[in-house]
Amino acid sequence: MKQFIIILALFSALLAGCSEQKFEPKKVNIDTREIPAQESWISTIVFTDSGRTKAIIYTNHLRMFTQSQETFLDDSLHVDFFDRFQKRSTTLTAKRGKVDDRLKNLFAYQDVVAKNDSGVTLLTEELMWDNAKQQITTDKFVTIITPTEKIQGYGFESDQFIRNYIIHRPTYVTNGSSFNK
Repeated sequence: MKQFIIILALFSALLAGCSEQKFEPKKVNIDTREIPAQESWISTIVFTDSGRTKAIIYTNHLRMFTQSQETFLDDSLHVDFFDRFQKRSTTLTAKRGKVDDRLKNLFAYQDVVAKNDSGVTLLTEELMWDNAKQQITTDKFVTIITPTEKIQGYGFESDQFIRNYIIHRPTYVTNGSSFNK
C-alpha cells in the first residue's frame, strides 16, 4: 500500500506539471547590421590587379559587414605594398583599420607608421590609401623622417611608395645628417 501511495503521488506530480498553459519565449531584438557576415582571426587579404599583387593586408581580427560593405581590421594591422615588379616597396602598420569594400580603399588608424624602401618614414594617427589613385592621404598631423630631413605639418598627399609627397601646411622643417624615429 505504501508503494501504491508513493507511485500515485509521483503520477499526480507528473500530471500537475503538464498543463495546457503555454508560455511564449522572451523575444530578443537583434539588429543584424551589427553582426558581421564574416569574422576571422589571423587573417590575410590580397589586393591584385591584372594578376599582379598590389598590396597584402595582415590583421589579427577581421569583421566583414555586408550591408555597409565595410571590413574592419582590429587588433593590429600590417600592410605590404608592392611595385610593378612585385617587389615590396612600402610597409604600413597601425593598431586598426577599415576597408571600404566597394572602392577597395584602406583606412588606417592609431599609431600609423609607413616606411618605404628608400628610408622615408611617415608617422600619423590616421590615413587613407586610395586604391584607384594608388595614393596615401590624410588631413591629420604628420611627421616625415628621411635620412637627411624631418618635416612636420598638417595634411599629406603621396604616391603609395612615399616617394613624391606634399605636406599641405608644414609646421616644422629641419635638415640634418641623420634622423631616427
